[in-house]
Amino acid sequence: MTAKYAKGKNGITLFVLLTALTLWLKFLFSEQPPMIFSWPVVIKLVMVAVALGLAYAAWNVGILHGNVSLLAAASYFTPVLSSALAAVLLSASLSWSFWQGAGMVCAGSLLCWYATRR
Repeated sequence: MTAKYAKGKNGITLFVLLTALTLWLKFLFSEQPPMIFSWPVVIKLVMVAVALGLAYAAWNVGILHGNVSLLAAASYFTPVLSSALAAVLLSASLSWSFWQGAGMVCAGSLLCWYATRR
């Protein structure tokens, strides 16, 4: 459906800019604690912004020009990868039940993809 409405054009840039503008306006017109910036914070902020921008761009290119069924199946791996990365960054451990659940979700996703690819 996205590919049909987009007509081959990538609208993610406008979407991200309007979302950012809306959130900054909400921030400016509501009472918030002061933001404190330091170099480590700015570096992490830039890294996250680049990662999100690339992720949105890759997702939209995949939706417009790729195999949507495969993309939908692969999207189930994203929470598993982000949880694993967060656990590493926060020096936290993930329980065995987490990995069992993640494995079942990913296996179910692959099974659904396999069943619908014919």
